[in-house]
Amino acid sequence: MIETFLNPAIIAAAWPILLAGLWNTILLSLVVVPLGLAGGTVLALLAGVRHPLVRWPLMAWVDFFRAFPPLVLLIFLYAGLPFAGIELGGFGCVAIAFFLNTGAYYGEILRAGIESVPAGQSEAARSTGLSRLQTELYIVLPQAVRNVLPDLMSNTLEVVKLTSLGSVVAMPELLFQARQAQSLTYNPTPIVLAAIVYFLLLWPLVRLLSRLENRSLATRG
Repeated sequence: MIETFLNPAIIAAAWPILLAGLWNTILLSLVVVPLGLAGGTVLALLAGVRHPLVRWPLMAWVDFFRAFPPLVLLIFLYAGLPFAGIELGGFGCVAIAFFLNTGAYYGEILRAGIESVPAGQSEAARSTGLSRLQTELYIVLPQAVRNVLPDLMSNTLEVVKLTSLGSVVAMPELLFQARQAQSLTYNPTPIVLAAIVYFLLLWPLVRLLSRLENRSLATRG
């Protein structure tokens, strides 16, 4: 079992390859998570506009990208856009696909958080002379984020795990590098090692999420 799944010699040989992939996974996460949050924040703020010309296109946008599989979207951007003369590269395709997909999810989470803030908070802020946008950014949004922080953390955890989809478009992240190492060594050890690295990378986030969820339940109780 050790020779097959955790071969020490193969671990030593494959580790530099996996380490390069790990840094790319971290870099990709540091790009797509803020992009998704920024897009979600814009969508959540626009959700407060009740005009039909804004509301209905916004609902269609969010529903479409929440329902559209991110893998299909990623392959479309990578393999479909070149036929239109647009080539974004693996990293660009992953960043845009995740921006569109995760932005819709972050937007719905933040919208629910904004709606959980009592209307009196906005009315009090407006009475002090703040504009609608200032009220949303400085008064409502911070409270909304605090109310839905466990959900935001959970979605962020899923986003980081989904970065492994980058391997489909030859983005040299952790899983892609592990598969490359496996093809060179004819041994599953690099894949097992990548799984261990993913666990060590994400386990602190899982524990933090559990603490936030327990604190949220205790507060409500």
